[in-house]
Amino acid sequence: MRAPLAVMMSLLVAALAFMTPATAHAGAKSAETALDQTVNGHKPYNVVQNRFFTKNQRFELSPMLGYVPNNPFVKRYVIGVMGAYHLSETFAIEGAAMLSPDLGNSDVKDLTRTLVLIAQEGSGTARFQQPLDKMTLAGTFAARWAPVYGKINLLGESVLNFDFYFTGGLGILSISEYYAQYNNQCTDGSDCDVVSLGEAKPIAAVPVNLGVGMDFFLTSSLALKVDARNYIYVGKKPQYDPNAETSERRIYNAFLATVGVSVFFPKAEPRLFDY
Repeated sequence: MRAPLAVMMSLLVAALAFMTPATAHAGAKSAETALDQTVNGHKPYNVVQNRFFTKNQRFELSPMLGYVPNNPFVKRYVIGVMGAYHLSETFAIEGAAMLSPDLGNSDVKDLTRTLVLIAQEGSGTARFQQPLDKMTLAGTFAARWAPVYGKINLLGESVLNFDFYFTGGLGILSISEYYAQYNNQCTDGSDCDVVSLGEAKPIAAVPVNLGVGMDFFLTSSLALKVDARNYIYVGKKPQYDPNAETSERRIYNAFLATVGVSVFFPKAEPRLFDY
């Protein structure tokens, strides 16, 4: 009984000795392949695995609320809608329409009133006027590039997926141009607004639209959108003396910050585990 057992042990040792070089060779081959892929750039395109959302060949509709923070003379609150079609996970084309109601003197900031009062109380023969521009309508068409996506671990409980994008394109702005002056109807002790806006002069501008934004995906079809746009255009230089005329031009920048909710449709394809 011992002899057959000894023979079996000898055969097992010989088999292991025969297989070890092949296994080592296979491991070396795998390491060589991995090194070659790394050197030659054949690694996966997206390093964040198990992507929760997909955008390729899907539409996006985004109602938005926004504000123009860089206008020192008037308040501009904006409502609008943005639509996009995603050609791929990275590129999309988009269009947007924005409305900012003109509320007359209710839009005027305190800085405008202060400047008008200072000019009225100061010396000088020329009547002072403060130019104001109220953006009332905006329409834009742009391309969107989203090179970055990732995940945020929220206190170790859940994972929030997001992407970061850039936009660039053209648009059209409808602007109400005002000249704020001192309201001569105001007398000492009277309860009235010291600013008189007069009649608005409608003007149009064709801006370059540049911006950035982020989408935070709540589900595969719903996302929270944060967006910031610069509308850069050329307009008439501010004119503070009503008795003077100028044809000089300057560059203006209307900065619009918005937040909204994006709805993606049609329904997404099944979740990708290695994307």
